[in-house]
Amino acid sequence: MENKPTEKHVYYGKGDVFAYRTYAKPLSGITEIPESMFKGRHNIIFGTNVKVKIGGKAFIPSFTEGDNSLVVATDSMKNFIQRHLASYEGSTLEGFANYVSEAFLKKYPQIDYVSILAEDIPFDVMPEFSESSLKASNLVFRKSRNERARSSLEMVRTEGGVEITEQSSSILDLQLIKVSGNSFVGFVRDEYTTLPEDSNRPLFVYLNLHWVYKEQKDAYGDNPEKYVAAEQIIDLATSVFHNIETPSIQYLLYEIGCAVLRSFPQLLQVTFESQNHTWDTVVDEIPNSDGKVYTEPRPPYGFQLYTVTQDDLKEY
Repeated sequence: MENKPTEKHVYYGKGDVFAYRTYAKPLSGITEIPESMFKGRHNIIFGTNVKVKIGGKAFIPSFTEGDNSLVVATDSMKNFIQRHLASYEGSTLEGFANYVSEAFLKKYPQIDYVSILAEDIPFDVMPEFSESSLKASNLVFRKSRNERARSSLEMVRTEGGVEITEQSSSILDLQLIKVSGNSFVGFVRDEYTTLPEDSNRPLFVYLNLHWVYKEQKDAYGDNPEKYVAAEQIIDLATSVFHNIETPSIQYLLYEIGCAVLRSFPQLLQVTFESQNHTWDTVVDEIPNSDGKVYTEPRPPYGFQLYTVTQDDLKEY
């Protein structure tokens, strides 16, 4: 059988567009859940790293003929994104991704397609000692090196206006370890098996979580009661990990997904990408101690992908 040409894709863009807005609109009025202390974001620093792609048939001559007459320079895209962060009146990454995508299509009629990946640049609140007590500083913050949120949006021009073809919210590079209460037994054993069974092991997982709303507008945060914050997803995942006996990463993902969808019925589904970074044992027994000594695992690493939907709750 002969291969057939695929549909021609025409796009270009700009990555690592860093933008920091101070004193953006705070996020407040969210629906609180018992598993999380999160109540909102002050947004004193609203930092984001954006990757933008634009496309359309109008750009084909720039590839085939060297005709740049309709080309929007990628440097102009950078300036466009950064300046629109100043005029954005919302409080969420998802809302900004939608706002700047619509602005691109409105400004440049030659664009048929725009994709925005906006990653959060988190800053941790630092303590301030004042008047013999500690409180949160509203001036000094520490740039976080931990997990980060992301908004993904793709928008196309249609005869009637614009249409969102893909939208999701994410938390990336969440690293969680549970030191006991995890097992891995009962798996297939054959001539290729060298891994021993373990009835009580540390479990160290790297997680990317992606959630999709039933209604696209709920992702923007205009109605904060419908908005699901990444901080709440992290706290739910941690709570589930703490409370269950974990026979496998697969089971952990399913339980977290069900907990998220039960807490937030406005979500359509949750997708997990995970890697197993469980430590290798170096010293199995330490006299007069329940502890052991471990080291970093050697690659390659096992990985998993699973999507939990609202239909799973009906069977739960």
